[in-house]
Amino acid sequence: MDIEIEYNKALDYLYSFVDYSLKHSSELAKAEFNLDRMFALMEELGNPQNTYPIIHVAGTKGKGSVSAMCASALQAGGYKVGLYTSPHLLDYCERIQVNGEPISHEFMIELVEEIKLAVAKIPKLTTFELTTALGFFAFAKQGCNAAVIEVGLGGRLDATNIVTPKVSVITSLSYDHTAVLGNTLAEIAGEKAGIIKQGVPVVSSPQKDEALEVLEHVAKMNDSRFFLVGEDIKFERIESSLEGQSLHLSSFLFPDSKPHELDLTIPLLGIHQLENTATAYSALKIAGISILQSAIQQGFSQVKWRARFEIARSEPPVIFESAHNTDSFAKLRQTLDEYFPDKKVYLIFGASEDKNIPGMFAEMKTKIKKVIVTRADHPRALEVERILELAKQAGIEVEAISPVESAFERALENSSNDGSIVLSAGSIFVTAEVIRAWNKINS
Repeated sequence: MDIEIEYNKALDYLYSFVDYSLKHSSELAKAEFNLDRMFALMEELGNPQNTYPIIHVAGTKGKGSVSAMCASALQAGGYKVGLYTSPHLLDYCERIQVNGEPISHEFMIELVEEIKLAVAKIPKLTTFELTTALGFFAFAKQGCNAAVIEVGLGGRLDATNIVTPKVSVITSLSYDHTAVLGNTLAEIAGEKAGIIKQGVPVVSSPQKDEALEVLEHVAKMNDSRFFLVGEDIKFERIESSLEGQSLHLSSFLFPDSKPHELDLTIPLLGIHQLENTATAYSALKIAGISILQSAIQQGFSQVKWRARFEIARSEPPVIFESAHNTDSFAKLRQTLDEYFPDKKVYLIFGASEDKNIPGMFAEMKTKIKKVIVTRADHPRALEVERILELAKQAGIEVEAISPVESAFERALENSSNDGSIVLSAGSIFVTAEVIRAWNKINS
């Protein structure tokens, strides 16, 4: 059997179902999301998601980093850990990881074959529902005794929301996917709060008042204890460099005992990652999964999460980033100001059609030397001409180059002349293609 041919056939099978990640936002808004299909499919597969304890993570930004930290710590603590995230960066199997490694193409082929009979019984399943089921199934088959599950979109009607976790986690909320989730922070918070289950504790990152009010209300309605980072656990940075950063936590999560004090080191950069670290730590402690402080320290110090201010080269800098909304661009600019205060950036930029591009440009304008607009090979990518127009309206120097590889080459050429930063951001799909081009140059 040629593994790669069979693997591509397995992916063709998955993509033969409705894949909303490839649909335009107008179609996404009309989609019939409900959990009935998922419950039926998992029942057919023997409900593997009920065989291991789960940490369930929703949020607009930070949920991937928090999930990766939780999984890394659990692995350091001796657990066999499943980590389910989306989308993937370079390979579909990255979505389903066991102990920090994507499952093999061979195992994916086996899994797809095993679910086909069950899938045939349930009409209108989607690609994401099938992938989520494959993740739950894979973790059970691999003998995982802990799993961290990241929500795909929203929360309430997301395919992952059939689990009863040990803790529900909600990271930083901001405006994204508004056509589906709502136009106010309260509406978005309502969708994210849909992962809160009766009696299951909730950990939340710091939130704006409008969002926090909704989360606290839903937790109260479900008799779920609510823990807020910044109040029940406080954090402060100790030091920071391009190698990573350290922070001090003061935890008041268990009022009956004295506050826990702990120092942690993480390789992820930016002030926002300190907040994510405190959130991940709280989730691990509140989940009630037995883990030593030393395992959390080790796991956090070794966490890997790609395209989060990932410095591929330090001089002149090449940075891969996944920021794709106004809030994350504000955090990205803050991080650039901190680590590279005197450098401007050549921004390789593409975006999906539903993103607030003027907002992103406004946040980043002070750091931009030039935007090099390009378009990923993705049906939801916005036309280059439209982004060019928006950059000009923002008063930013701009040029358009496709494909992505050529845009990256132009940015590298410009950077070699003046030492400015080459930065890819705006679309994870553009960044993925930039990483592929970088790997080719360095292979």
